[in-house]
This record gives sequence, structure tokens and C-alpha cells, in this order.
Amino acid sequence: MKKIPQYKPNQVEEEILSIWEKEDTFRASLEKTKNGEPFSFYDGPPFANGLPHFGHSLVQSIKDSIGRYQTMKGRYVERRNGWDCHGLPVEFAIEKEFNVSGKKQIMELGLEKFNQACRDSVFSYKNEWEGYFDRIGRWTDKENSYATIDSEYTESVWWTFKQIHDKGLIYKGFKCMPYCPRCATPLSNFEVNEGYKDDTPDPSVYVKFKLKDEESFMLAWTTTPWSLPGNAALAVKQDAVYLKIALKDELDNEEVLVLAKERLEVLKTDDYKIIEEIKGTDLVGLSYEPIFKVGVEHENLYKVWSADFVSTEDGTGVLHVAPAFGEDDLKLGQDNDIPVINTIDTDGKVKQGFGLDSFEGKFFKSADKLIIEQLTEQNKIFSAETFRHTYPFCYRCDTPLLYYSIDTWFVAVSKIKKQLLSTASEINWNPSHIKTGRFGKWLEGARDWAISRNRYWGAPIPIWVNEKDDSDYIVVESIEELKKLSPNAKDLNDLHRPFIDEVVIEREGKTYRRVEEVIDCWFESGSMPIAQQHFPYDNKTQFDASFPADYIGEGLDQTRLWFYVLHIISTIVFDKPAYKNVLVNGMIMAADGQKLSKRLKNYPPIEDVFENEGADTLRYYLLSSAPAVTADYMNFDRDAMKDINRNLFMTLYNTASFLTMYTEIDDWAPDSMDMPIDVSNPLDNWLLARVNETIDEVTKAADNFELSKATWPIYKLVDDMSNWYVRRSRRRFWKSEDDSDKLEAYKTLHWSLVTTCKLLAPWSPFMSDWLYRNITTDIMSAPKSVHLCDWPEASELNSGILSDMEMVRQYVNDGLSIRAEAKIKVRQPLASAELGGPNDLQKGLKEIIAEELNVKELTYKQDDKLSVELNTEITQSLHNEGIARDIVRNIQSARKEAGLQVENRIKLCLYSESEVLNTAVDEFKNMIIQETLTEQFMRSEKGLDFTKQVSVDGAHLTIELEKK
Repeated sequence: MKKIPQYKPNQVEEEILSIWEKEDTFRASLEKTKNGEPFSFYDGPPFANGLPHFGHSLVQSIKDSIGRYQTMKGRYVERRNGWDCHGLPVEFAIEKEFNVSGKKQIMELGLEKFNQACRDSVFSYKNEWEGYFDRIGRWTDKENSYATIDSEYTESVWWTFKQIHDKGLIYKGFKCMPYCPRCATPLSNFEVNEGYKDDTPDPSVYVKFKLKDEESFMLAWTTTPWSLPGNAALAVKQDAVYLKIALKDELDNEEVLVLAKERLEVLKTDDYKIIEEIKGTDLVGLSYEPIFKVGVEHENLYKVWSADFVSTEDGTGVLHVAPAFGEDDLKLGQDNDIPVINTIDTDGKVKQGFGLDSFEGKFFKSADKLIIEQLTEQNKIFSAETFRHTYPFCYRCDTPLLYYSIDTWFVAVSKIKKQLLSTASEINWNPSHIKTGRFGKWLEGARDWAISRNRYWGAPIPIWVNEKDDSDYIVVESIEELKKLSPNAKDLNDLHRPFIDEVVIEREGKTYRRVEEVIDCWFESGSMPIAQQHFPYDNKTQFDASFPADYIGEGLDQTRLWFYVLHIISTIVFDKPAYKNVLVNGMIMAADGQKLSKRLKNYPPIEDVFENEGADTLRYYLLSSAPAVTADYMNFDRDAMKDINRNLFMTLYNTASFLTMYTEIDDWAPDSMDMPIDVSNPLDNWLLARVNETIDEVTKAADNFELSKATWPIYKLVDDMSNWYVRRSRRRFWKSEDDSDKLEAYKTLHWSLVTTCKLLAPWSPFMSDWLYRNITTDIMSAPKSVHLCDWPEASELNSGILSDMEMVRQYVNDGLSIRAEAKIKVRQPLASAELGGPNDLQKGLKEIIAEELNVKELTYKQDDKLSVELNTEITQSLHNEGIARDIVRNIQSARKEAGLQVENRIKLCLYSESEVLNTAVDEFKNMIIQETLTEQFMRSEKGLDFTKQVSVDGAHLTIELEKK
């Protein structure tokens, strides 16, 4: 077995990528497992019109690793990825390209032109994404990917929509929804949850509403002055106590205010007079003068109503009610026939036609200041200041949201909460607390899902409405059905707007036209298990084999997004969960805990990491981080990543290099990958047991999707293999008098390295394959690639040797600590040591302790605890031997400097004027000769090829040597 070449991460990874492509290793792995039990996972599709970035590394590493692991276990893992093609990110890019914004400008540009540009852009960075997948080692079936843009995908989304509708769970409602004026569309409650910002400044305004027929004012608090022109009512708490109080204003004029007794603190003065105590019920029905005259009249406008949502813990106990801009407000209005006065248009600007000349056309947030100024001039403001609170912003475009009453199509999620919780009980989560925590609590509070979007580039809602009767509509589930309903329709290959809008259905003398809205992209994403297979129109067998998914994984935010919508749709349509196991990853942060930011440049370019540390190191670093793979925050530490490169990958390489250096010298080659049996050396028995122990640990953790627990045991094994087994066995490799012992060491270390490559393969696929290929070339039966190997199975553990070796290492650590305290170097031999413990050790293990502690004799005494006693008395002979060992160390260093190979025999000349050194050399000449592979030994200057002056025990020594 030849010595392996030098390991350079980037070079090795590029080499392996080339080999995988040439040998089509991915296809070979699928072919190998094609008859195996399927293992399905769903791949959350990225947008292909944006570049991959550093933060994607974690989830891509997780997805690939689990696929590779299950493949090695014999499962058939279809690696089908997808592309998310619809939605606002695409539209925003095109709006920017054409310098347009809003419905009016888009329609002026032309919907066909706009959507064609969207279509043309969606795969802008597909090649970059696929290149990124390759470089990080992620295997995907590029030829079998799906895209949400495809008509077949949309057709399955329609079928899903129809199934939910037919169960009575889709309805149209006029509701007050979170609304983005920039996107001109409502958002679902779970989308809103992604965009809250803390510490947002907003006005805090106390407004005076004059009661009719008396000189009194209801004092109401609001943080949305822009909504005051839409005021339609005031609300009080029925069972609360209110006070009518008199106080003087800045001009010393007395005014009378009405507010809750519990909220007098908002007056910020004690200089007032209580005129009357009033029950909330006595205020109900009173009329007041509108603070803005907007030209709307109705008998139920501008009255005081009671409402359960009124609180006396903040504000004044009097609420300004604007049914157009508040969820509770709208419900109160609908329950009591109070008109909706909507003074804001769909772009978030103050409408014309309401007499609001001072701020018509102003963005709603910009109108706040102007409204406060006008009302202050009219003496309708009691006080106005700024406060900070949590406020929702659009998670797509970062625009402040408003609550906006609008017609929207909904899925009645609130009706199926029990069913959702029931099917969710079957899902295994990692970390487990999310099951009943973040995800479970979210299901318990599930609200109806707004699924229509007033946008353009998306899957069209498959509803055709009677143009004369909104309550009469047809839900279409397939292209074939639509062709039958509209036989004169043009080619239906493209189901996007505006083409689908032109399809008209004529039935029974009635004309049906499609609603303008498109479907929420999250509905498309939630339909992915169905739509990627074009189910139920095709691939029923494939769908049945892949549903529910064995595994799904994304970031923590997806518990209330993709995981959530998948679960809703699957529960409604199939009454079962969409997935069996979920791994929720955390988020990579910068080293200082801030978010990764291109502007701040607080993370390295991904290409730089690939070039220096390599994708293997990055993957292992991320996967072995407990926070990263258990839904927590992980601060990226490049130094820690470099430590992994050095301590794991370079150590593994150096161990393999050590083995192959000697096997090449001895012309030894392995003939199988089978574990050696009947080995006699305790070190071999121990290493075999350690490898099997690691197989067991890694397998159990990986089976449970506990990736940090699956990766760290490999790191520890490599450390033990190098820093204990190889260090303790080094003499067996290069100067063993017992050839059978050397062969056992070769076989043991070779099998351990091959098995380590297999254990490492899912997590770090490049180096594991490169090393595997280099150390199995002589084995005819070995698969070409480690990724075509079966996952190793643990043999019965020799737990006795593991515990005994643990005891050995404890004795050694304790003994070395005693040496350090006594300031005696390890190279200085000592006469004896006494071990104490409950059980004596076998001879071979005692020899290890004696060599590690560098003592001549070991004795044992029975004791309850482990103990070590060293005889630290150093005789002259022991001192001389210590000098001789120091000389050996210097000779070995000189051999390296002279460029000699480990197997080279030498001529050696030592000379010194020190009597102490000369005595030590004379006494231990044979040991020096044996340890340094010396064949000709001399004691006076000879002028050999290499000369070096060294200091030993405070005296000068000259070393001359040359190859024999």
C-alpha cells in the first residue's frame, strides 16, 4: 500500500468533485439502493433569483448529510430539489428593473410584459445555486427537480385547493387583516409574526371627542392618528367605573373630560375636580361630534358602545373605534351595523373624497404628524408624545404594516385545531421541546389563514365567480376540467395571469369570470408533497412511497411558516401529518452575535472558506455545533473551524500517512476490509473496541437526527487513534522484532481508518472519500467510493478492554502530574512506581503504563481508589539514562534535518568534552544504536555528511551522521 499524497482541502475537494462527475457516483448510489426501502425527505425550495449566501451552508449540510447516511444504511433516498418561482421577491426585482411600483404603474406597463419578465428572471441564479450545491458537497437530482412555475405543479395546487374547499374550509370574508401597502396585499398571521420590530417609535395621542348636547369630552387614547379620520365609534368597558372630571387647560379655561377611574394617571396632574362618577353602561348610547367631517352619515355612527376588548390597564378606558383599521373594531362594527369608513387606499395613502385636503395622498405613517398638528390647532388633542413599542413590518419589503379591512379568501384553520393537534402528536421533533412548545402552542392558537394575494406573479386562485352573483362560483381542480367548462379557451399551457384571466366560463346562461387574486405562495409551498409529484394526475406510486416524509429540516422560523402550512394542508386533505421527523436548525450569527451582514462584512466569503479550510471542515464545524442543529443561535468562530481542520482532518490524514509510509516500506497491502479477529496485542484490541463503540454512538445519534451527537464521537476517535494508539504503537511499526505483531498493527489501523472514513462520509463527504480511495486501492472487493459502502455495523463490544484502558490512561495522567509537580522530565527514567486500585491489570497494559511513566518497575497494591506513587529518587545510572534518551531525541531530530527517511540506516558519530555526556553514551551505547537505526557507531570527529551542535544536560555535544 503506497504512501498517500499530501492533503490540501481545496485541492482534494476539487479532485473528488471531478471523480464523482466522471464516475457518476451519485447515480451509482441511487442504483445501488434502488430496491431498498424508500427514505423520503422534502426539500424546502429556495428562490432561484437570489444568490446563495453563507447562512445557507448549515441547512444544506444537514439535508445532504442525512441523505448520505440513510443511503449508506441501504435506504433509497430520492434527492429531489425544487425551485420557488413565485411571489413578491420576484415581483420586487422586476419592479426595480422597470422602475415601477404599485398596481396602477404595473397595469400601465402591461401585466403580460410584467409577468413575462418575472418568468424570465426566476432562474437567474440557478447555475450559481447548483454550483454551490456541488461545492458544498450536496447531492441533488438536478434532472428531476420541480419548479412552482410549472403548470403541472399549479394543477396539483388547484386540486389541493378544491379538496379543502369541498370540505367546507375555504370561504371569502371581509376581515381586517395585516396589510402591506408596498406589496398591496394582505398577509397571513404567521407571515406577520416574522416581521415584528422592537423599540419602534410611534405617536401616543390622547384625543378629545366632544359629546353632543353637553360641554364634555370623551378622552380616548390612540397610537394610530392616521386612523382618526376613519373613526366611527367610541367603546367603553361596560362594568368599569368612569369619572367626569374638570380641569383647566393652558389658557386657564375649564374643560370636562370623561375617562376610566383607574386611568387618572394619564392626566399627569392632581389639579382636577371630580364632578361625577359614571358606570360604563351609562355612557353607552351617547352621541359625540366627529373629529373629522368625512361626509358619511348613518344612524349608528359616532356613538358610544360597550366592548369586551376595552381595557382599563392602559390608555383611558375609552377606545377610538375605526372598523376599517382594526380587527376588534370591525367585529364591533359588524355586530352593531356601524359603517366602515376607509380613508386609506390600497397603496397606504390617504384617499381623496373625504375632505381631508391637508393630507390627501400622504402615506399613512407620514399623515400622523399632520393630523396631530391639525387636531392640536382645533384643541382636540389633550396630549401627544412619542413612545416605543413592538410593531409589525412586512417581512418581505420592510414596510410598516397596517390593519386593513378587505375582502379575502380564507382557509378556516380555526375549525380544525383539534385535528391539527391530533395529527401533530405523531411527529418526532428535534429538539423535542418544539413539539409542545413553539409548534404546539402555535397550533393551539391557530387562526384562519388568508390565502389570497392581490398580486400578479403567482398561481391563480381557481375560482370563477358569477359576474352577477358573488355567492355563485365554481372551483376548478384541473386543466382538463377547465377545458370542459370553457371549450373555447385558448391554449392553457400557461396558467399565469393575464392569460388565465381571459378564460371565461359560460354555464346555464350565466357568465363566470376568475377572481383576480393569486394564491399565497405559502399555500404552494404547503402543497409541495402533492404538487412535486403532479398528484393525483400522475405518479401515485411515487407519492404513496414518499408521503408522509420520513424527514424534513429547515430553520426555526419555519415552525410557523413552511412546517406549519405543510401540516395544515396534509391534515385537511389526508388527515395525517406531512412528515414523521423534523430537525430544526438554528441560525448562524457573526462572531459577536450580530446577524450576518454584507454591509458589516462580519463573516468570511464562502469561497474563501472553501479555498482555505474546505467544505468538509465547514460542514463538520456546523453539524457538530449543538446550538446550530438544535434550533439555537450559533456564533460563527473561524478559529474554532480551523481547530477542527487541524485536529480532525489533518490528524486523520497524518495517521493514514503514518500507516502508509511503513506499509510502502514493507510492501504490505490489505486484502480485505474485514475487521481483524484474534488479535493479541491489548492496544489492537482496545482500538477495535473504540471503533466499534464509536460506530454504536454515531449510529444511535444519527438514527435520532441528533447530528452534533453523531459527529463528535468521530472527533474523539481520531484523537484516540492518533494520540494514544499510534503513539503507543509507533515502535511496533518501525522496529518490531515480532513480524506477526507488526502485521496485526497494520491490519488493525487500516481497518480502523477505513471504518472512520465510512463514519465520516455523511458529514464530510470529500476527505472521507479521498482517504478511503487511497487506502483501499489494493482491495479488489472494495467499492470504488466510500459513498457506495454499507454503513458499518458495530460488533459486540469488548467493554473490558475499554474500561481497562481507561484505567491505564488515568494511571498515566496521575503519574505524569506527579512528575510535573516534582519537575522531573518524562525522558528521565525512574526506578519504580506503585499502582493502587480495586483490580490488577494484565501484563501488556502494565507495560504501557511503565513506558508512559518511564519507570523500570511497577508494583500493585489492592485499594478502593486508583492511586499512583512514584519513586522520584534519581540514581546516577538513571540520570545517565535520561541523558542518553535526550541524546536519542536530538539524533532523531538531526535525521529529519538531514532529509533521511524513517527506514534509512545510518553511520553515527558522537563526541563531547563533557565527561558526564561521554559516560552516559558509553553506558547506554546499545540503546542509542538501536533507537536510531545506527549500523556504524563512532566516538571521534569523522566529517560525516551532516553535523549538528546540540546542548544536553548543560553540555555541548556534536552529532555527525550520514546515510549508510
